[in-house]
Amino acid sequence: MNEKRLTKKNIIGYALGDTGGVLAFGVVGSFLQMYYTDVLHISLAKITVLMLVARIWDAINDPLCGAFIDSRKPTKYGRFRPYVFWLSFPMALAFILVFVKIPGLSENQYLIYAYITYIFYGMMYTGVNIPYGSMASVMTDDQRERSTLSVARSFGSGIGSLPGQILLPLFVYSTAVDTGVKYLDGNKLLGGVVLIAGFIIIIYIASFKMTRENIAPPANQEKENMLKVMGQLMRNRAFVTLCIASLLLIAGSMYTQTIFNYLFKNYFKQPGLFSLVTVFTYIPMLVLMPFMGRLVVKFGKKEICSFGSIFASLAFLALFFIHTENPFVFLGFVLVSGFGVSFFTLEVWALVTDVIDYQEKLTHRRDEGTSYACFSFFRKLGQTLAGMGASVALAAIGYVTAEGVTEQTVEVNEGIYGIATMVPCVIYLLMFLFLRFGYPLTRKAMEELKEELGKIRAAE
Repeated sequence: MNEKRLTKKNIIGYALGDTGGVLAFGVVGSFLQMYYTDVLHISLAKITVLMLVARIWDAINDPLCGAFIDSRKPTKYGRFRPYVFWLSFPMALAFILVFVKIPGLSENQYLIYAYITYIFYGMMYTGVNIPYGSMASVMTDDQRERSTLSVARSFGSGIGSLPGQILLPLFVYSTAVDTGVKYLDGNKLLGGVVLIAGFIIIIYIASFKMTRENIAPPANQEKENMLKVMGQLMRNRAFVTLCIASLLLIAGSMYTQTIFNYLFKNYFKQPGLFSLVTVFTYIPMLVLMPFMGRLVVKFGKKEICSFGSIFASLAFLALFFIHTENPFVFLGFVLVSGFGVSFFTLEVWALVTDVIDYQEKLTHRRDEGTSYACFSFFRKLGQTLAGMGASVALAAIGYVTAEGVTEQTVEVNEGIYGIATMVPCVIYLLMFLFLRFGYPLTRKAMEELKEELGKIRAAE
């Protein structure tokens, strides 16, 4: 069992790791689809296929990455920290290449370039994110400290999302001279991406220096077949249910990021206000952060996360029926839904370490890399469903991507409002159902698990 307590430096360093990743992730989530449709003029159908192919590759790449890390012996810097450091450099480069537009290419040539750069970015992001996520389970085994790390990671994620969701929307749009309509300017976007990539490198270096790994794998643990470990994970009800709920969480978050960008540009005709979506989403997180430890102790992680999910679903249901034309009323309901989603967002990483502990109880092994890789794949599947879902939804309402089109019809704009409210309502309702009725690790179950693991580790 871990006897070393985490310092504030360790906690801040761990939070910085997600700041670095989300600096890129937030921009990709907010602008990539619009960049493909409005700058490269790739059709929505082709973008949907691209997202699907990328996730199929992730299905192969993610577990391989996790299994490779599990098979390596720890270095003097730990099992996971070195990968976070070294792979951050090619990840930042790949992030830039995604938003580089080579002049004069055809749509199919731009599509090929999009395949190459997006898949390369996904591989490098995996190479950094899987060891980073796995690291939490070896930094501490104390439940309060794990909750603290999860909250810190969520806070770091929130900081990392600010450039992509708040700052860039204020600068990356230009106004067409002939029509006066605002459009996404690819050159301005690329300039912002290059600047952000530089900060990514600096932040990952700081995270590497400020963190430490305290829990080593069992001394007698032998290398296990990756497929066998994955099969064991798929029989772990807690793990599978959390993966599905987290898939829905990331799908809801990424979907709203994408569709809200179209909503404020086309329906409200105030694209600059999109930056306030992030503010109104993260204010609840800041309010709830100081109380999460006490709420977890009193009610349990599962209990507060399932409650928050149904609360968020009801907020979007109300938005659908009132059909407001006032962007600030809409933002007010986004704030309300944010209080619901924030419970799960703040605690999801602590829940991951819990299900890895539960897996140790079942198998007497610690395969953090493979476990987190499988979990990460489900979250990436959520990204794919968000991207594909956004493309399908936009195509269904008749959104036009042809070059020269800067203004959509009234019917399309009304359709954007509908898919921006009802879809997240359904997503968060499903998230509630899986957490409430499928996830078995209640507050009482976690207390019993900690006692059992103490006995298992002492015996070993």
